[in-house]
Amino acid sequence: MTLLLMAAGSGSRYGKLKQFDELGPKEEFLMEFAIYDAIKNDFNQIVVITKAENVHFLHEYLSERLPKNIKLDVLAQEISDLPAGIAFTGERKKPWGTAHAVWTARNAINGPFVVINADDFYGQAAYKKAADFIKSDNSAYALLGYTLKNTLSEHGSVSRGVCKVSGDNLLSVEERLKLVQKGQIVLDEDTGLEFTGDEQASMNFWICRPSIFAKIESEFKIFLNDDERIANSELYLPFMIQEMLQAKEIEVKCIPSGGDWFGVTYASDKETAIESLQHKTNQGQYVSPLWN
Repeated sequence: MTLLLMAAGSGSRYGKLKQFDELGPKEEFLMEFAIYDAIKNDFNQIVVITKAENVHFLHEYLSERLPKNIKLDVLAQEISDLPAGIAFTGERKKPWGTAHAVWTARNAINGPFVVINADDFYGQAAYKKAADFIKSDNSAYALLGYTLKNTLSEHGSVSRGVCKVSGDNLLSVEERLKLVQKGQIVLDEDTGLEFTGDEQASMNFWICRPSIFAKIESEFKIFLNDDERIANSELYLPFMIQEMLQAKEIEVKCIPSGGDWFGVTYASDKETAIESLQHKTNQGQYVSPLWN
């Protein structure tokens, strides 16, 4: 089983490259806790997608720490990585988006895999549930959901994908851009919509199958033929999965994670993250140092 971590972001709201911020008790990166939890649940391949200038550093850093039986791939998400026969001669600084980041790993992954953000903490229970789902030989995709009210920030509004579900089937994920806690409800200040807070939210913990690579490539070719989208847009992984779902090409389950989540969207979230990781270590959830 493979864990794919997306670590190519710029951290504009955070103020620095948060993927490499030292948040653990022994100055570990946040992504190291995800990798630790995955390995503990029988994942045997780690794939990290990052910027080209970080590939060598990150590969060396992780190689020194991970168990030798774990396959490690650190890959660069590059604007020049395009479908065969297609050229892009324009100017573009930001990457093509999260779907393209996943597509970067198309030659490194040949089985079911989990996709997460490298700068989020998802909780140990999520990796256990993901591993159990993959081992069940279920051919479906899946999303590990988190209770909406538990994913908000005290330091500003957040963007979240709010899930619509029927039983354990995911029907859709609707992006809400400015969610804040207002008394007993969660308010989207962008639309005025109110939520109870008990809804499942997508924090981009996906279980995917290799069929996603062909879908992304097909959509990427269409994207690259649209001058307006090339200039201003990105390819987002949740949209790809949702298109496949609506076309009845795949089935997607929504699995409550059963754990806690936290992220470091804002610089002011850093202290909370450090305290949480220290607390979990003190409770015995993690050893310190993380790698021996």
